[in-house]
Amino acid sequence: MTVVTEFILTGFQTSQISRFLMFFLFIVIYGFTIFFNLLIIILVSSNKSLHSPMYFFISQLSISDILLTSDIVPKMLHIILLSRVTITFTDCMAQVCVFGASETFECLLLTVMSYDRYVAICIPLRYTSIMTSSYCVMLAIVSWLVTFSIMVVIITTISLLNFCGPNIIDHFFCDFLPILERSCSDTSIVQLEVYLLSVPLIVIPLIIIIFSYARIIVITLRIPSSSSRQKAFSTCSSHLTVVSIFYWTLFGVYIFPTKGQSLIISKILSLLYTVFTPLINPIIYCLKNNDVKKAFFEHFRL
Repeated sequence: MTVVTEFILTGFQTSQISRFLMFFLFIVIYGFTIFFNLLIIILVSSNKSLHSPMYFFISQLSISDILLTSDIVPKMLHIILLSRVTITFTDCMAQVCVFGASETFECLLLTVMSYDRYVAICIPLRYTSIMTSSYCVMLAIVSWLVTFSIMVVIITTISLLNFCGPNIIDHFFCDFLPILERSCSDTSIVQLEVYLLSVPLIVIPLIIIIFSYARIIVITLRIPSSSSRQKAFSTCSSHLTVVSIFYWTLFGVYIFPTKGQSLIISKILSLLYTVFTPLINPIIYCLKNNDVKKAFFEHFRL
C-alpha cells in the first residue's frame, strides 16, 4: 500500500467568476479581521483606561482570532485561485493543531469571561479583590497551556494512524473529521479520545456559562433601578451574542449535524467560525463600546 504524504484540498467547486468574487470577498474580510483584532490588542495594551479584566480577556480573544484566521484563510485563498491545492501531511497536522487550539482556547476563554461578568454583577464588592491582574494572567496562561497540551495529544494520536487510501479532502482546510475519513486504520481510539476530552472542554464550560448567566439574570432583575438593570444587561449582551454564535456553529458541525447534511452546508458552517466569527467578535465587543471609542480617539489623537 502507498503511504500518503500529502493531501489534496478541493475547496469550493464553482465557476471561475464565482471563485474570483469569493477571493476578493475573503481577502477583504481577512484584512479587516487582522486590522480590528490588532487594533483591540494595541488599544488594550497601551491605554490605562482599558486595563481591566474584561478588556484583557477580549484582547486574548483577539489573539486567538488572529491565529485562527491566519491559519485558515491564506491557504483557502490559494485553493480558491487554483481550484485545488496539495498540502503536505506535516502542514496538514500543523493546521489542525492551530485550528483546534484556537477553538478550544476560545471555549475556555468564553467560560472565564462569563465568570468575570458573574463576579462583577453578583458580587461587585469583591470584584477587585478576586479578579486581580495576576489572577487574570494566570487564567489566560492556564487556558493556553491546557489547550496546546490537549492538541499535542490528539495530533500525536492522529499522526500514528496509517493513511494509504484516497488523499482527496473535499474541504477548504484540514478539518478533523475529513482527515479521519481518509485513514485506513481503525480510528475508534482517536474518536474515543476526542469524545472523552470533549466533555470537560465543551459540556462543562457550557454548564458554567449557563449557571453564571442564570445567576446574573436573577440578580439583575432584583435591581430596583431600570437604568442600572439596563447597564448590567448591556455589559453581558455582547458576550452572550459571541457565546451563542460560537456554540451554534460548533454544535451544528461537530455535535449535532443534521441527517444527510450536505458538504456545502458543512463548508458554509465552517466558514462562519473560521472566517466570519474572527471578524464579528471584535465588532460585537467594541462597536458600541464607549470606552473603546474613547481610547481609540485618544490613542490616535483624532
